[in-house]
Amino acid sequence: MSIPVLTIDGPSGAGKGTVSRAVAKKLGWNYLDSGAIYRAVAIHALNKQCILEHGDVVAHYANKMDLSFECGDTLIVRLEGVDITAQLPTEEVGAVASQIAAHPEVRAVLLRKQQNFQQAPGLVADGRDMGTVVFAEADFKVFLTASAEERGLRRFKQLQEKGMEADLEKITQDIELRDRRDSERKNSPLIPADDALYLDSSDLSIDEVIARVLALVN
Repeated sequence: MSIPVLTIDGPSGAGKGTVSRAVAKKLGWNYLDSGAIYRAVAIHALNKQCILEHGDVVAHYANKMDLSFECGDTLIVRLEGVDITAQLPTEEVGAVASQIAAHPEVRAVLLRKQQNFQQAPGLVADGRDMGTVVFAEADFKVFLTASAEERGLRRFKQLQEKGMEADLEKITQDIELRDRRDSERKNSPLIPADDALYLDSSDLSIDEVIARVLALVN
């Protein structure tokens, strides 16, 4: 019996994480946050003071790193036994993750790690190439997006709520730059799978998006 997979791909700030976790909880399925894996590699590369342009070196450390996930009400990520969850959403880590994700050597190392998450009773996989590469044969696929302006505003509010300094214009510019890098890279570009449900969440509430994704699965 095959284990069902729902992939939810899309750019940063589209709401993939919130939607994916909620859907996984309602379905009782496992959850994969591929972005957290890439961000963990980014933190590891920064800790090791890697030259980020050297994909083979970053891939070497990615292959050797000790990474674990604890999925309860919230996702806890540990790198070499240290809780790095709070570091994952920072802008610096996000920018580095996007940069190293362009290296085919890094993507190859992390491909198998991600595919190992496909376990019974099912998997909700959140990322950028889940439906096109990692789980190309997935039963259900969604491409979730929103305008760069809306995603920038959401990120701005998140940082403010955490008491962190934020520049809305710079955040939006960084998102546009990341979108361009992710969609134009040669390896696993950020594009909707041909058979994916395309959802623009710019004018939708989280509950509305969750309902549409659940309707697809059910």
